[in-house]
Formats: sequence, C-alpha cells, structure tokens
Amino acid sequence: MQKSWGMQTKAIHTGMEIAPEDVTPPIHMANTYLFESAAQAAEAFEREDRPIYTRWGNPTTAVMERKVAALENAEAAVATASGMAAVSAALLTALSPGEHLVATTGLYSATYHLVKEDLPQLGVETTLADATDAAAFEAALRPNTRAIYLESPGNPTLLLNDVAPIVQLARAHNLLTLFDNTFATPVNQRPIDAGIDVVVHSATKFLGGHGDALGGVVAGSAAFIERVLKGPVRRLGGCLSPFNAWLIARGITTLPLRMARHNRNALRIADWLHRHPDVAWVRYPWHPSHPQYELAQRQMPGGGGGVVVFELHGGIEAGAALLDGVTLCARTVSLGDIRTLITHPASTTHRSVPRAARLVSAITDGLVRLAVGLEDTDDLLADLDQALRS
Repeated sequence: MQKSWGMQTKAIHTGMEIAPEDVTPPIHMANTYLFESAAQAAEAFEREDRPIYTRWGNPTTAVMERKVAALENAEAAVATASGMAAVSAALLTALSPGEHLVATTGLYSATYHLVKEDLPQLGVETTLADATDAAAFEAALRPNTRAIYLESPGNPTLLLNDVAPIVQLARAHNLLTLFDNTFATPVNQRPIDAGIDVVVHSATKFLGGHGDALGGVVAGSAAFIERVLKGPVRRLGGCLSPFNAWLIARGITTLPLRMARHNRNALRIADWLHRHPDVAWVRYPWHPSHPQYELAQRQMPGGGGGVVVFELHGGIEAGAALLDGVTLCARTVSLGDIRTLITHPASTTHRSVPRAARLVSAITDGLVRLAVGLEDTDDLLADLDQALRS
C-alpha cells in the first residue's frame, strides 16, 4: 500500500497484496491450517507470521483489517465479531481494575451500559462528561484516570465532541484516547490524524454498507492492536467470520463513493426538513442550523455523514405517525445501509437507557433518526412529504 494513494485507491487496492494472483480476494473459510512438519508448526506458533487458527487470524480478515488501517491512517487494525466487540475489546485492553475512564455523554446505548454497568463489575469506574467542553472533561479526571472515550457524531444526537482540546488534555495527562468513528467513517473524518490513539467502528454500518454482515474493527498503533488481538479477541473469542470479513472488505471498496452519495442525500434532506412547517428542529452536522456547524466544517472536512435527526412539532405522537406513514423508508434500527432506515431511538435503540440519562444527552422523546440511503433524493423527499401530510 502506498501512503500517497488517494482514499478511493486505498479502498480498492489495499490488502490485495495478500493474494496478488487474484483479481478479487478469495474467502478462506478454513478453521485451521496445515503444517508440513512438527518443526514448522512449532515455528509458526513462535513467530505467528502465517495462518494458524482463524480465531488467531485469517487471510480474508487480514484484507479487511489492512483496508481499515489504511483509510484511518493507522499502523494496524484488528477485526471483531461486531461493533460492540470492537468497543469492549479496545476498552478491556486499555483499562485495568482500579483504573478510571472518562467518556462522553450521549453514548450509543450498548456502550453506555458497558461503561456504566459492566466495567464497574471489573473494577473500572466511568465518569460521563460533556465532550463539547474540554473543561468538563478536565474536571472529571481523577488520579487513576487512564483513558478517554469519545463518540462523534453522537448516536443518535449528532452532537460533536470537540477533539482538539481533549487531545491536548489527554497528552498533558498521558491518557489514552479512544474514538468511535462509525457515523462519520474515515471518508469524512480521520481521528488519528487529529491525535486520537485508537479508533473503533461498527463495521456493520457504513464500512460494510449493505446491511448483510455484522462486524467491528479496532485501529491504532501496532503495539496496541497486538494487545487487542492477543488479549480480548483471542481469549474472549470475539473474532470475525471470514465470510463477513469478505463482505465488509468488498463494501469498503465502494465506501468513498457511497459516502459521497450519503453526504449529498442527507444534506439535502436536512435542508428540506429545516424548512418544513411541521418540523420543530433538525440536526445535521453540515447544515448551518447545527449548533456546532463551524466545528463540523473543521473536524469533518469530508462531509456531514449519512444520518439526520429531527423532531416534529407534535412530538412523539407525530413522530410515530410519520414512521407509520412512510413507504420507501424502512422502519428498522441500524444505519449505513444502501437503503434509507428510520427509527425512534427513545422507544427502540435507546429504550434501555434511563430517561433522565437520555435527556441529559439530548435524546428527546420525540427524536426521529433518519439514516439516509442511496436512493434518488426526490423519491425520499416525496415519501417523507406524503407521510407528513397523511
């Protein structure tokens, strides 16, 4: 892989060096691999420079890992069975019993439960702080704080974490920084270039892009990724299926093209919603009405992403009527699909988060999340219009 390559060239060609004789990377579905002799087997376990056992690594999975590392400008990456497997593996690698984590408010619901309920059972405490305010993060630090966890744009609020001052704070206190880049993708923002140490993704979303493969990935320094692989991934077993790795790697080859369309569709829909009389408010990072629009322009130079959130004047009842009225938009959870998906987070994805915690994180009862797909924008607008008028 050449560092001078552009984003689309990296997405297509990185990883192809693993099987240079193939136009398309093959799928290696074997659980284990043969050795020609006892000596070769012993050497393989000592050096770990060839396939041994798929939980330890797999050639097909390696293609996907190399693509993500290249796009994120990371030294290395390791694939996991899901996005939450990536988040948990990264945090379990970064933190030990007796240590403390500062995480942003407005976390994805499963991440919220992980850091507030599961990590404390392992002796790791978490304080949530407003990542739009570096002073709030600094106030949350303790002598035993070892890491900072960010997620930007937030799910589902689309509020941004102000990365630059928090990175400065982390460096001043020698803290590891971890960042969930699922919503933006490396096409729109590259946290490692901004000084972040570790990036995680739910590859189920935009990286895979077709709604047909669960997966996750952790990217960062080679030393940290080796710890993730040899620790949580191997020992807890959250490795990725080679077939899913193949699907996600195939999806990554079109990621820059798809994100350009997601960005364009979402911005146009956000502007249409902003001007609609039934809409109380709309939030999209690249729309001027977003309270952090200027930050989004600096921090997400590639685009605003493929998700729009809004609330109707009628609140939760009007939002439910909208969801019941759409015909082209799919009523389902998740995001990053080629198809447009619509959901009501307070009653679905974030139902398990206490209402008080949701409201503190700006997840209102009537918030609607629209994960904009690749359809013709006029058709999506027509579907939303008819649903709002019905």
